[in-house]
Amino acid sequence: MKQFDKIWWLWLLLVTIWNFGWPSVPPIADVLVAVVLSIGVMIIKNRKK
Repeated sequence: MKQFDKIWWLWLLLVTIWNFGWPSVPPIADVLVAVVLSIGVMIIKNRKK
């Protein structure tokens, strides 16, 4: 089992860019973006299999 793969690093990078790029958004927006990006990562992983 891989603990950290390329897709996870991509997700982390995008979440970090979101948090530092738009620091004034409310916390609920941070949660929503993280969830959307997480779903996107799951879709990408399922297509790679």
